[in-house]
Amino acid sequence: MFGKDIGVDLGTANVLVYVKGKGIVLNEPSVVAIDSAAGRVVAVGEEARRMLGRTPGNIEAKRPLREGVIADFEMTEVMLRHFIDKTVGKSFLLGRPRVMICVPAGITSVEKKAVREAAERSGAKAPVYLIEEPKSAAIGAGLDIFQPSGSMVVDIGGGTTDVAVLSLGDVVTSNSIRIAGDKFDESIIRYVKRMYNLLIGERTAEDIKIRVASVFPNARREELDIRGRDMVSGLPKTIQIKSEEIRLALEEPVDAIIVAAKSVLERTPPELAADIFDKGIVLTGGGALLFGLDQLMMEQLQIPVHIADEPMSCVVRGTGIALENLDKIAKTMNTNNRKFKKRIG
Repeated sequence: MFGKDIGVDLGTANVLVYVKGKGIVLNEPSVVAIDSAAGRVVAVGEEARRMLGRTPGNIEAKRPLREGVIADFEMTEVMLRHFIDKTVGKSFLLGRPRVMICVPAGITSVEKKAVREAAERSGAKAPVYLIEEPKSAAIGAGLDIFQPSGSMVVDIGGGTTDVAVLSLGDVVTSNSIRIAGDKFDESIIRYVKRMYNLLIGERTAEDIKIRVASVFPNARREELDIRGRDMVSGLPKTIQIKSEEIRLALEEPVDAIIVAAKSVLERTPPELAADIFDKGIVLTGGGALLFGLDQLMMEQLQIPVHIADEPMSCVVRGTGIALENLDKIAKTMNTNNRKFKKRIG
């Protein structure tokens, strides 16, 4: 007897879990806090995130995934085991759950193997089923990618941005760059450091990104008081930051995403490109919520750009739909996934 089937969006910033028949049951930060002196895990997820930048010397809050791939295999395994146990609960005892995990379109076979092994060692039934993030994002955004018509999605997560054109259930052209939400935060931190000699942390940068940031000129005029450590005096200091400043701070990473989208469009067959010009581009992932990004992309690419409903959960929703339609989805999967389909048929 099998445990429950679950879909996992193993994101750099957040892990979302979909349980077949229940929907999205978990959305927590991809953070693990460990006590280095005792060699034990102190907290996982939201509890660990609250410790970022605020831990004593012996406790370290770390992100086991960087730029969409596993940076710390052991901690990823611990985190996955915690979330699988938390979501599946007692049914875990009835058998290992079948698991589908989203992966960035551009990761290597070695990186895919690391994801599979981490999931299997965390309690998932082997072999683990993988689906590319742009495909899952498109399904979750409500695009019918199984028709002979072009659909384009730009999925901006925490560690990677995946751009893909899909038709007949598979990716036609794609590009994956390791520039996304984390790079936005890093750019804000560097700007504040350069302009104000002020050191701020990741949480403050994220707060600025959500409450003040805009990437389209004059689209937003917000101001925010932020606190950090003065690099000259070493003492706490408060400054005021404005939307226009953050637009300048984010120019480089945002331009890189637009260039990636252009490169995919340039490699798209003419017939599918015509479909995309009619239907537009769909933005998914947390980065889709960056204020003014849809306007900027529309201006730069001269194509309609739409933000998906609940863009942060598109990938895991798509994973859930794929999980419940394995017969249809399996036809477009790789060899390993087809073997998996045969085993569960």
